[in-house]
Amino acid sequence: MDLDFSEEQHMLRDMVRGLCNELCPVDVVREMEDDPTGHPAELWKQLGELGLVGMGLPEAYGGGGQGLLEGAILYEELGRALAPTPHFPSAVMCGGLLAAVGSEEQKKTWLPRIASGDAILAPAWNEPERGWGPQGVALPATRDGDDWVLDGVKRHVLFASSAERLLVLARSDAGVELFLVDPNADGVSLEQQKSLAGDCQYQVTFDGVRVAESQRVGAAGAGWEAWNAAMLDGIVLLAAFAVGGAERALEITVEYAKERKQFDKPLGAFQAVSHYLADAATNIDGGRTLVYEAAWSRDAGKGIDQLAPMAKLFACNTWRDMTAMCQQVWGGVGFTIEYDIQLYFRRAKQLQITWWDTACLEERVAATVLDD
Repeated sequence: MDLDFSEEQHMLRDMVRGLCNELCPVDVVREMEDDPTGHPAELWKQLGELGLVGMGLPEAYGGGGQGLLEGAILYEELGRALAPTPHFPSAVMCGGLLAAVGSEEQKKTWLPRIASGDAILAPAWNEPERGWGPQGVALPATRDGDDWVLDGVKRHVLFASSAERLLVLARSDAGVELFLVDPNADGVSLEQQKSLAGDCQYQVTFDGVRVAESQRVGAAGAGWEAWNAAMLDGIVLLAAFAVGGAERALEITVEYAKERKQFDKPLGAFQAVSHYLADAATNIDGGRTLVYEAAWSRDAGKGIDQLAPMAKLFACNTWRDMTAMCQQVWGGVGFTIEYDIQLYFRRAKQLQITWWDTACLEERVAATVLDD
C-alpha cells in the first residue's frame, strides 16, 4: 500500500480545507440545521466550479476521473467542517450508479450536470420498518403497458427537495429495480423529516406514480447488485468523513483541555483526561489507516468487500465514542447547543446508524471472515 501522497493530493487537501474554512464555518453549519434545502448555495457552487463535485465521475462525461483515495481526501476535509452538501447522495451514489450501469442516453443526460453541480439527484432507498439488505426493498414496481407504476413510501431521502430526479429502489417480479423518478411527477409527495443531525431528510410517498421504461437504470432485476457495489465505494468515503469529523472534534477538545483549569491545573494535566485523549488520537489514526487502505485497494483493482465495511464500522464507532468522551471533558456545557462539540456528537451518531448501521456492517465483516 503506497500512501506517500503526491503534491497534487496535498494541494487537493489544502484547497478543500481553505474552501470549507471560507464558505462553511461552524455558523453556516448551524444555519443549515433543519433547513428545508439543507446546504449553502455558495459552497455547492464553488465545489462544482472547482471540479470537486464530479471528481470521481468519468472524464468522458465531464468528471475528473479521480480515484477513491482522492475522494477520501475530499471527504476527510468535508467531515472536519461538517459540511452539509448533497455531494454524497448525488455525485457518489446516483452519479456512481449511472456511470456503472446507466444507459448511454442516461449518462449523457445526467452525468455532466451531476459533475458540475447543476443537477442534484437523490437515492430513495430506505423503507419503514425494513432492513438494509435486498429484502428491505419492497416498494412494488408494477408493469402497466409500456410504463411502470410505483406505490409506497421511502424515508430518509437526503436533499429530496433539491433533487431533479430521485433514484428509486423498487421491487418487480424480476427483483430489485432502479428508476429515475421526477419528484414533481403526479403522485409524488414530500414531507420533511427531522433527524438527530439536523440534516435535510424527506419522506417520499409514491401514489400510483407512472415511470417510463426508458427511466429504468440497469438491467432488469439487477438493481441490488449495482446498489451494493456503489455502497461499498460510498461507505469508504463516509468513513473518511467520520475520520475528519473525529479529528476536528479532538482538536477543539484538546484546545479546551489546555485552557480550562481545575485545582490550578489545566484539565489535560490530569492523567485520566490525558489518557482518554491519547486513546482517541490512536483510534482516529487507526480509522484513517483503514480508510486509506480500503481506498487504495479499490483504486488498485482489489476487492473491498471486507475492507469497506471494516472502515465504516471502525471509523463511525470511533467518531461516536470519542465525541461522547469529548463531551465529558467539556463537562455540562458540552451538551448545550451553544457549544460546538455537540454538533460533532450528533452527526457522529447519525452517520453510525445510517448507510448500513453497526449491526449490518458487523454481519458483512463476519460473513467475509467466516466464508474465508
